[in-house]
Amino acid sequence: MSYRNIRVAEAIKREISDLLLREIKDSRIKNNFVSVTNVEVTNDLRHAKLYFSIIGNRNSKEEVIKGLESAKGFIRTKIGERINLRFVPDIQIKLDESLEKGAKLISLIDSLRTNK
Repeated sequence: MSYRNIRVAEAIKREISDLLLREIKDSRIKNNFVSVTNVEVTNDLRHAKLYFSIIGNRNSKEEVIKGLESAKGFIRTKIGERINLRFVPDIQIKLDESLEKGAKLISLIDSLRTNK
């Protein structure tokens, strides 16, 4: 990944984080703890994968993903307004479960320590 791709991915991540805090009004998103964990862009900057971490149960995660999917057009429009790019990237929404997997792993390690 080139330096430009990294800069664009970080700019997109920053803007989406700001959108989640200030401008997206969807109750499915606002009523849950949602954060952007990573953004990956392709070499031609035409596609971006947005990884979100969502705290909650399976049903709330599904509702947040539906809310984010419905807000994709709004997100793309705002990215186009805020970041100077020739093409606004097509967005894919992905659930990032690495934090939960890490927490499970830590609890397993802790349980092994206590069983000794």
